[in-house]
Amino acid sequence: MSNHDLTARSGFDPGIPHPARVYNFWLGGKDHYEADRKTAGDVIRCRPQVVAGALANRHFMARAVRYLARERGIQQYLDIGTGLPAPDNPHEIAQGLIPQARIAYADNDPLVLAHARALLTSAPEGSCDYIDADLHDTTTIAREAARTLDFSQPAALLLLAVLHFIPDTDDPARIVATLAGALAPGSLVVISHLTADFAPEAVTAGVDAYNTLVPASIVPRSHAQVTDLFGGLPLVPPGVVPITEWRPAIRDPFLQPADLHAGMATTGQRR
Repeated sequence: MSNHDLTARSGFDPGIPHPARVYNFWLGGKDHYEADRKTAGDVIRCRPQVVAGALANRHFMARAVRYLARERGIQQYLDIGTGLPAPDNPHEIAQGLIPQARIAYADNDPLVLAHARALLTSAPEGSCDYIDADLHDTTTIAREAARTLDFSQPAALLLLAVLHFIPDTDDPARIVATLAGALAPGSLVVISHLTADFAPEAVTAGVDAYNTLVPASIVPRSHAQVTDLFGGLPLVPPGVVPITEWRPAIRDPFLQPADLHAGMATTGQRR
């Protein structure tokens, strides 16, 4: 199915920038239109490091899933805010280490879901499911995810570069707490989030350029605010840190700045 056909079926106008397609451009993908490229370019001119940030977020996801599978033995994953498929998706990484791993992807974007159903296929020993639900609708997400995941057993909740789409008025910490509360003790919550901490003026300019053109606005948050999203759950070392500093595979002093914080916490007890 062509990108044009997918967009037509989803009801999206290719003349309106789309968050998943803009992000896909920064990742070097091909699923984007002129409006998406213009928006991506406007942000790049304000903060060129946005491309490094998108790639850093992808690398963090891979490191986090490998840690969860190898070190914690996690066999169940709930990934909310899936985005367009790209190489090394969470289920591919998890099932490469634990073939029977089960993954539920959740997104409320018809374009993303169309791509996901066409391209995200499970290993035969495991399972993949796709949930059409908004992050705000925690009840539907938990109910639908239970078709694939056993919430009496530990699972990993992945909220990667998605909570910055939730304004403060919608209480993102409450959303995280509700979803985490549905997980068994010993589960883990993984968050990455846009921040302006490292370059306030440049990031603010980039955010303004993005929000001017894209219907889904973004909200950068500080280190303290991102930490608060975990709601007091015990953090896995090294805690909430700049995204490239979360358990890097190779310590590289020349890593480009990436405007995201990232962290992981365990459920079942609070500080």
